Amino acid sequence: MNRKAVTVLAILLLLSAALLLLGIGVGSEGLALPAADDAVGRQILWQIRLPRSIGAWLTGALLGLAGAVAQGLFRNPLADPYLLGASSGASLGVALLLVALGWSPTAAALGYKIGMTTAAFAGAVFAVALTMILAKGLEQTMRLLLAGVIVGVVLGAITSMLTLTAADVLRSMQAFMLGSTGFLSWQSVGVMAPVLLVALLVGLGAARALDALSLGADTAQSLGVRLAMVRLILIATLTLCTGAAVAQAGLIAFVGLVAPHLVRSRLHCSHGWLLALAACMGGLLLLSADIVARWVVAPQELPVGIVTSLLGGAYLLKLMRRKRFAEQRA
Repeated sequence: MNRKAVTVLAILLLLSAALLLLGIGVGSEGLALPAADDAVGRQILWQIRLPRSIGAWLTGALLGLAGAVAQGLFRNPLADPYLLGASSGASLGVALLLVALGWSPTAAALGYKIGMTTAAFAGAVFAVALTMILAKGLEQTMRLLLAGVIVGVVLGAITSMLTLTAADVLRSMQAFMLGSTGFLSWQSVGVMAPVLLVALLVGLGAARALDALSLGADTAQSLGVRLAMVRLILIATLTLCTGAAVAQAGLIAFVGLVAPHLVRSRLHCSHGWLLALAACMGGLLLLSADIVARWVVAPQELPVGIVTSLLGGAYLLKLMRRKRFAEQRA
């Protein structure tokens, strides 16, 4: 057993629990807890703040897990959950649903949330399938990545056209495109928790194949890895995670990209540990960003996607400067 990985996992879980408690206490007036006899305040705490905080952690965990899967599958540290056009497809699916039915993301009925997830997942599956068709299979990694970029740009443009032609859902889609945890509810938690569990189990089951892939496709195949089947399963897992996260919280940048990097900067481990740790790190990052988004301009709040973009961009800039300094010293 990797004791260092166990230690890091325990630290991440403890920090997540501490931030969850902090998230419960942060409201529109900053850090404040309701009095013991304040029934309305307690209802706000248990029905709004708690599910929002748990939902933010689950969303980040899905993105962190998807990012680790993508980086292992494509052997590219810059891969993220949105690489194959899944996010653009999920956004298009949600936009079509909102335009067709005139729904708003503020609704909290379980059937609506499942409908949002279904539409986003269907859109993500469509985008990834289109990417694979354009790439003519899963064998050529570079062709697959380029096809994903093309599909993402085209579907993003179609989504923008749809939102411009439907003024009644434009504001809802704007919040969705910027990323927001303000719509998360217990129903969102009920949707994302089982998705995370299933995706994590599948990812852990494929961890040895990812370890073999890190040595190269030819080496993995010589070790008995059925590349086509493994790639298809991992892409399906990546799509499920991304579709569920985007459906519930919109487009949130950098979490899926940065979370695996942060884990690797602390320890070297197999993909079995990396997937679990990246999920926990992603949850920790997004929950932290959610608290900052609620706190920094209270009683207003920032879209959490803006916060993650700023923090993620700053981290990658620091990483780039550190690498440049190391190259200069070498």
